[in-house]
Amino acid sequence: MIIKAVVFLPLFAAIIAGILAFMRHGNDSESSRRVDTMSQWITSGGLLLSAVFATLVFIDVGLNGNARTIHLFTWIDSGSFDVAWALKVDTLTAVMMIVVTYVSAMVHVYSIGYMHHDHHVPRFMCYLSLFTFFMLTLITADNLVQMFFGWEGVGLCSYLLIGFWYHKPSANAAAIKAFVVNRVGDFGFALGIFAVYMIFDTVHLDTIFATAPEKADTMLVVFGYEFHALTIACLLLFVGAMGKSAQLGLHTWLPDAMEGPTPVSALIHAATMVTAGVFMVARLSPIFEYSDLALTVVTIVGASTAIFAATIACTQNDIKRVIAYSTCSQLGYMFFALGVSAYSAGIFHLMTHGFFKALLFLGAGSVIHAMSDEQDMRKMGGIWKLIPVTYGLMWIGNLALAGIPPFAGYYSKDIVLEAAYGAHTGVGSYAFYMGLLAALLTAFYSWRLLFMTFHGSPRADEKVMAHVHESPKVILFPLMFLATGAVLSGWAGYSYFVGEGAVEFWGNSLLILDSHPALENAHHVPMLVKYAPLIVGVIGIGLAYVLYIKRPDLPGKIAASIPTIYAISFNKWYFDELYDRIFVRPAFYLGRNLWKVGDGTLIDGLGPDGISSAVRIMARRAAALQTGYLYHYAFAMLCGAVVLVSWYLFSNVG
Repeated sequence: MIIKAVVFLPLFAAIIAGILAFMRHGNDSESSRRVDTMSQWITSGGLLLSAVFATLVFIDVGLNGNARTIHLFTWIDSGSFDVAWALKVDTLTAVMMIVVTYVSAMVHVYSIGYMHHDHHVPRFMCYLSLFTFFMLTLITADNLVQMFFGWEGVGLCSYLLIGFWYHKPSANAAAIKAFVVNRVGDFGFALGIFAVYMIFDTVHLDTIFATAPEKADTMLVVFGYEFHALTIACLLLFVGAMGKSAQLGLHTWLPDAMEGPTPVSALIHAATMVTAGVFMVARLSPIFEYSDLALTVVTIVGASTAIFAATIACTQNDIKRVIAYSTCSQLGYMFFALGVSAYSAGIFHLMTHGFFKALLFLGAGSVIHAMSDEQDMRKMGGIWKLIPVTYGLMWIGNLALAGIPPFAGYYSKDIVLEAAYGAHTGVGSYAFYMGLLAALLTAFYSWRLLFMTFHGSPRADEKVMAHVHESPKVILFPLMFLATGAVLSGWAGYSYFVGEGAVEFWGNSLLILDSHPALENAHHVPMLVKYAPLIVGVIGIGLAYVLYIKRPDLPGKIAASIPTIYAISFNKWYFDELYDRIFVRPAFYLGRNLWKVGDGTLIDGLGPDGISSAVRIMARRAAALQTGYLYHYAFAMLCGAVVLVSWYLFSNVG
């Protein structure tokens, strides 16, 4: 019953908030304000209860090892294709439940203060709770079809939330972009599910996992060629993960998604939607373990994403975009951990990252709230004394992100890098060094954000500075809760997730073959490898201090001295422009010609429009004969008589 409550409480809250949204009338009436308050209390209360129940589930399943599957009903039954709706709850699910419900509950509470001036509060709270329900559906899926249902559900809700302020063209464009890019990945995921069904004749996860060793050498014929079946399936599934988790190539939607309200950024881009791809690969570890090629691809893509996104974050000026690219980079860490078979390390970093990245996003929202909706860091500065609580909490988030002990990021990021080194493979070494360089850049851009936002002389208008104030308690309380997680989660979870008790803790929820000892080797790497992330983190912070506190004139000079490199980073490696040239413009050109030439000229011209035009011409000519003059009609009758007589004579002669 408790497990069902965790999953379905957000759904019930979303339904009630949706009904309240239809009941709301006007913008300033007392009844409208009561409806707003009811929707906030119902959805926030539902998520807080869900978080409490998720804690009980974690204790029962994660700590006491009582994993189970709860069958709800049969969904599809067609021949051999049988899909049930069931809630699969093992340690992996229990951990994800904690992260999703805790972060979502804090985002709901935070939204009470952050969105209280908005005229569509019930609709917003409905979307938040519905999003959480779909994410919980995804992580409790007992089969791939149910997982796909949750997968598409979070995609739908992300579209609704990113485009929540639909009166802004930029928000509409960002929502459409997120939806379209994710459809590319989701198409790969769907094909992956078809491939798995072809191989195993089922989509039921436990059955797939049990028979995976038997299918390890199965070949699949595609276009007349034989391919390793599990490799094909895993690569297709990973395409879905790339789209949802914004990996290199399918990442372009993530920074634009900052057009949504700040609570949306924290919910979608910290601990829920973007981590769905990481969860999916970890959940399907019994399949991925039998495809070294797929794991290699995961490692390379993850490591490349980590360094790629970090280079872009160093030059962005929008406070939310810096954190968005940071999310993209940290997701890269999670994926290359999965790629070297250190699944528990990747999930450990997912958990700690959820706390400190949600803290940073919501902290950025507190800054934006204080700065009268200003997001450009170049127009901030000199405000740390005016909002000291937010400033202190942002310190905690940045220390965790930079991997400084004893904060959470230190434990999780270090074990990820140590596992990459411990893989003792070429791609593992690539991931280690790219991750180490990304750690240097992470420390630099996170403290660049802190120094530009809070320190130096004020760069905002006097009118804006006069209104800078600390956020209300309803905004600060969620930040404090998340800050506690950013401080303690790494220390508290290390032994369970990746330490001595990891094997017992994870049980059968993850599979690592003996031929992939990266995580075991991670505990025996040289001391230099262990301390390298901390060393580069300190260097990155020191570099940011020199450039943005001691010598604030230097960044401009450095950028001017390397204009090409700076332009590439500032313009996000021109991925948007490249995609516009390769995909968007040709698609528009093709679509316009199909519309104008194919549809307008050929189909309509020769079809309905052509026929109607010919009828009109014939009608006009027939009408021209109706002159009203008697001698015209007599002449026409005479011509008709001549024709009839001629036809009669010639027919008789024949």
